[in-house]
Amino acid sequence: MAMRKEVLLAAMMLALVVAAPGGAHAACEVGQLTVCMPAITTGAKPSEACCGSLRAQQACFCQYAKDPSLGAYIRSPHARETLVSCGLAVPHCS
Repeated sequence: MAMRKEVLLAAMMLALVVAAPGGAHAACEVGQLTVCMPAITTGAKPSEACCGSLRAQQACFCQYAKDPSLGAYIRSPHARETLVSCGLAVPHCS
């Protein structure tokens, strides 16, 4: 079941990357967060690569949280734990 979630998440991220329009949000590349899948889906300790990707995508967190296909993962307790473990603030999205 966990593997199925990870495959689904990877497929959604890939679809968003492929379908993402250029322009104002061109820097938001959700595919860069695939290195964080173990931490976000299972609560594993995030890797340095994950933390680096989170830092690079930090301005995009609220955009991702509002996305119907990503929001549940981005707002999950494990995602919050991952941010804190990487020394990042949990965003307060309106």
